[in-house]
Amino acid sequence: MTNSNTEQKTDVAKTLGLDKSRSRMFRLSRFLLCIIAIAAAMAFGIPWLTRDKADSVRYETQPVRRGDLVITVSATGTLEPIKTVDVGIEVSGTVKSVEVDYNDRVEVGQVLARLDASKLEAQSFQSQAALESARAKLLQAQATVEEAKAQMARLDEVRKLSDGKMPSQYEFGAQKAAFARAQADEASAKASIAQAQATLDANRTDLAKAVIHSPINGVVLTRSVEPGQTVAAMFQSPVLFKLAEDLAQMELLIDVDEADVGQVRADQDATFTVDAYPDQVFPARTTQVRYGSQTVDGVVTYKAVLKVDNASLALRPGMTATALLTVDKRENALLIPNAALRFTPPQTQQKGKSGGGSLLFSILPHPPQSESTPREDANAKNKDQQVWTLRDAQLTAIPITKGLTDGKMTEVTKGALEPGMELVTSMATAK
Repeated sequence: MTNSNTEQKTDVAKTLGLDKSRSRMFRLSRFLLCIIAIAAAMAFGIPWLTRDKADSVRYETQPVRRGDLVITVSATGTLEPIKTVDVGIEVSGTVKSVEVDYNDRVEVGQVLARLDASKLEAQSFQSQAALESARAKLLQAQATVEEAKAQMARLDEVRKLSDGKMPSQYEFGAQKAAFARAQADEASAKASIAQAQATLDANRTDLAKAVIHSPINGVVLTRSVEPGQTVAAMFQSPVLFKLAEDLAQMELLIDVDEADVGQVRADQDATFTVDAYPDQVFPARTTQVRYGSQTVDGVVTYKAVLKVDNASLALRPGMTATALLTVDKRENALLIPNAALRFTPPQTQQKGKSGGGSLLFSILPHPPQSESTPREDANAKNKDQQVWTLRDAQLTAIPITKGLTDGKMTEVTKGALEPGMELVTSMATAK
């Protein structure tokens, strides 16, 4: 009975159109709620979207200060003795003895090594005998000359006594030729003596070179020979020892890049470090900058020579060193950070772009846009430039003239700057 009543009421409502009215009222109320939500979003969101974004920019600053500015050039190189001598040998033979070892200090004339000189001594004796034989032949030739000379004198006397009739012209000419041959033999004997003497001198020199002496006062760096070893000096003199004259004074040969060589010159202070003593800094001084260049893998460098005091003998030849050359300096200079020179204020984008002023554009999500575009500073590399400071929360430009720079700080030679003044170096957007 109840179900039938309910069905009857539903049919009546459909007949009268009451069901459609209720649905229409529900949709209308939902639409009104959406309008109210949008209005609330506009009331609270639009001020937030359109607020001045400059209030969210935070500037980072660094102060101007006074201090010393040191300009340096970095280069690498190796330590070398001021003077080194490669001691070789000009004769071949078997090494009989070696008198020195590594790191031994030697003096001029000190024996370093000796060769077995048996063969050289025999050659010297042979040359001496050849010299004696040449001298005997000279005496024989001189006697023949005297004999021919006496015979010529006798024939001249006979010709005078015979009034030119005796001896015959043929006999007189033959004797004259014999006298000339005797003189030629005498000259040849003298030349043979000179040749034998030269051979003897050469053999004696080779015999003397069989004993190797030190040409300088210094230290033995390398030794390339052992007793019993055979050395051959046929086409090239083999190097047996390498001596350094004085390790208390050394040279540092560095490779200066072509971009820095214009600042490097003689008589500049420098410091360097080596891997063997990483915590120790050694002093040096530039003595020479060479004009000749060298190119390695497309990089052009120039050799510079630094004088190094090594009285402690802590440094050794061949060590790799990293040098810092002081090419210029300023004392009590007005300094600013290089970041202040790189800073340029932004240019605010023009407003009123397509869709930028509409309410729909403000409400609907859209891709983020850059709020500023950096300005290019055409004078960034010039001496005359400008830096920025904050005055009453506003950026203010200050023209300056730059001086030297070490890559971090720059000297200011002209400009309305005072120590302690804060310069803008960068900006960031606050969250």
